[in-house]
Amino acid sequence: MKFGLRQKLLLGFGGLLIIVIVIGAQSIRKTSELGQSIDVILRENYRSVIACQQMKELLERIDSGVLFELLGYEKEGGQLIQDNIKTFESALKVESNNITMPGEGEACKKLKHYYSDYKAALDKVRDQQQPHDQRNSAYFNTLLPLFYHVKDTANSILQMNQQNMSDANDRARRKAAQTRQQMYLLLLSGSALAVVFTIFMGRWILNPLRQLTKSANDIRQGNLDLIVRSDSTDEIGQLSNAFDAMAASLREFRRSDHSRMQRIQHATQQTFNSLPDAIAIVDAEGMIEVATALAGEAFALKPGKTLKEASQPWMMSMFEETLRTNHPTVGKDDVAILQCFVRGEEHFFRPQAIPILDSKGQSTGVTLLFQDVTQLQQQDELKRDLLSTVSHQLKTPLTSLRMALYLLLGEKIGPLLPKQEELLLAAREDSERLYGIIEDLLDIGRMQSGRVQMDLKGCDPNQLAHVVISQFVTAAQDKGVFLEERLPSGLPPVWADATRISHVFANLLSNALRYTPPAGRITVSARAEEYWVWFTVSDTGTGIPKEYQSQIFEPFFRVPGQSGVTGAGLGLTIAKEIVEAHGGSIHVQSEEGAGCTFTFSLPRTDRTPNTTRKDVTP
Repeated sequence: MKFGLRQKLLLGFGGLLIIVIVIGAQSIRKTSELGQSIDVILRENYRSVIACQQMKELLERIDSGVLFELLGYEKEGGQLIQDNIKTFESALKVESNNITMPGEGEACKKLKHYYSDYKAALDKVRDQQQPHDQRNSAYFNTLLPLFYHVKDTANSILQMNQQNMSDANDRARRKAAQTRQQMYLLLLSGSALAVVFTIFMGRWILNPLRQLTKSANDIRQGNLDLIVRSDSTDEIGQLSNAFDAMAASLREFRRSDHSRMQRIQHATQQTFNSLPDAIAIVDAEGMIEVATALAGEAFALKPGKTLKEASQPWMMSMFEETLRTNHPTVGKDDVAILQCFVRGEEHFFRPQAIPILDSKGQSTGVTLLFQDVTQLQQQDELKRDLLSTVSHQLKTPLTSLRMALYLLLGEKIGPLLPKQEELLLAAREDSERLYGIIEDLLDIGRMQSGRVQMDLKGCDPNQLAHVVISQFVTAAQDKGVFLEERLPSGLPPVWADATRISHVFANLLSNALRYTPPAGRITVSARAEEYWVWFTVSDTGTGIPKEYQSQIFEPFFRVPGQSGVTGAGLGLTIAKEIVEAHGGSIHVQSEEGAGCTFTFSLPRTDRTPNTTRKDVTP
């Protein structure tokens, strides 16, 4: 007979349920029997024992009352007799209504008979009309023997019930031991049956499910040629047949789509190869799926390879950061622009990692894009060369012009009219400004080309800043701006070219003074960190709009809308080049209308050069 999965589950769990019901029912029955045995002890014997014990004690008190009366204490003895005789009769009534065992009824009748005689004799002894000698004689000859008869009879009934309680307790113990043995046997039998049902459940359900799980994993790994064999006709057998049908459909789908996928992949690869940039698509496990020919030639990124096999550590770092953050990542510091030779020609690339996101916004891979910026680099180099050449060519005639203006203003060749002197002064001011621009251009060119050698020495940070600050005190006072110096003592020495760093301070202070209105404040401060000493120049001036803050260090850039400002926009560019030539960095924080804060760093002399880190921000 073929069973379905439902029937198998019902058989297995139904058997376990029957075992639980049998054990539970047997436990309830045996517990009830034990409870009844204990109830018999309490209900049938305990009350008789208590009643007999009370009668013995009360009889003693009645006898004591009789003796009190005979001794002349009639009031105390009479009260004692009256109080206890009622209680005695109540206890006798309890015993009379609780006859529970053979022989107890005869003993109770005997007790009543003795008590009746005792009570009659008691009345004679207590009769005050009788002479005292007769009362004493009646007590000792009649009442006292009856006292012992009543007491002995009550005691015999007490012992009879106590013995029955002991026998009942023994019977309860034997029954508990028997129940315990039966429960052990039931538990062992139930456990054995449960093991049998579990084994059959494993054969009926778990083993076929394990086979299906293994088949599903094989299909996931690409093995579509497997066949799931099942001899059962239940739901698991039907699921196995469905797996076989699914695998067959997948095999057919793979055969029909294989050629189409090859065409798509070939077309995609050809499209990629026609792009001017180097591109590689990498899955989440780091396997390169598609790559352009340029990516293979320049960076060894080829389809089928892993990123660890084909890339540099910085490339792997960009890949991992992009997967972690789900945001694009660009190269930094030394890898911001990469120089490569492709087919003997020099090329420059700007690396970028772009996440490939699914419908839930999670990264399923990364596109490595290496933008070819060779033409931009060449244009920048051509521009720098042009500026350097033009600056050199302008410097010589401008020097002659300045000398001529100097001679004329000095009236070396004759006196000047007031109007002539005014024109010459304006011409000298413009020539000096033009000379400063040319010198700035030449400095930028020399620093960018690496031809400027920094004279690095150990310098006192306080002294570096104080020398330049003192030069601006008078100008600040004239404008009504408060110039504050917050330089803590004990700052460690820094590596610096004092002349170049003075230029940085001077540029930042002059800009702060230029854009800070009267009654404003300029503050110069410094602090030491593990590898650096950070200098800060902050003001309460007009501030820089947020959209322009990323451009202020670019050559010739000036924030739009600042009227009455002179200069070519080279000061901050030179300051940045000087700071970076020292191994440090410079940053700006500003809010429009709330002032600016410029911060730059210099390396400490008590740290070796290889411990400095240019990526540190304040």
